[in-house]
Amino acid sequence: LGLISFFTVVNDEVHAWTIPRGSLSPQAGGAVHGDIERGFIRAEVMRYEDLIALGDEQKVKAAGKLMVKGKDAEIFDGDVIHFLFKV
Repeated sequence: LGLISFFTVVNDEVHAWTIPRGSLSPQAGGAVHGDIERGFIRAEVMRYEDLIALGDEQKVKAAGKLMVKGKDAEIFDGDVIHFLFKV
């Protein structure tokens, strides 16, 4: 089908989003809300595997595994993303 899933987390709520394989960061943000795509600044991305192995977001950051991706970065299956945007 050529689709992948990524995750967003807000407080204690996790949501999975499906996008076409090869989508870039702004398009992934647009799957969540059009304002994110229009005002995209950057995406803070963790690999699902790193989050599970290390236990929480703070440990992922401490291990240096949090990636900051710009507008030209591809999103991969299982990415956990925090979008920064301004409209």
